[in-house]
Amino acid sequence: MSEKTSKGRDLTRGERLQIMLSEDELLALDDFRFSNRMPSRAASVRELLRRGLISEGYSITPGAKSGDYGVIGQDSGTPNGKDDAQDGT
Repeated sequence: MSEKTSKGRDLTRGERLQIMLSEDELLALDDFRFSNRMPSRAASVRELLRRGLISEGYSITPGAKSGDYGVIGQDSGTPNGKDDAQDGT
């Protein structure tokens, strides 16, 4: 039996991540959730992670599975496989 989203679509996320938050962090998360009309705390955490990774230069393809990308790229050993050299050398 596969999990379904609230709209009846198959849920492709299979990994569970448990985190502990302080009361202030939880309040900030809930403020973000409600101000952005997010459906759940989990959706808010995923969105904040996505935004944080993008701001650090990691590209995330919508609908990509966790196995499709990583912190260390397979080709170069740099974040997301990016070449750090500016001049192409």
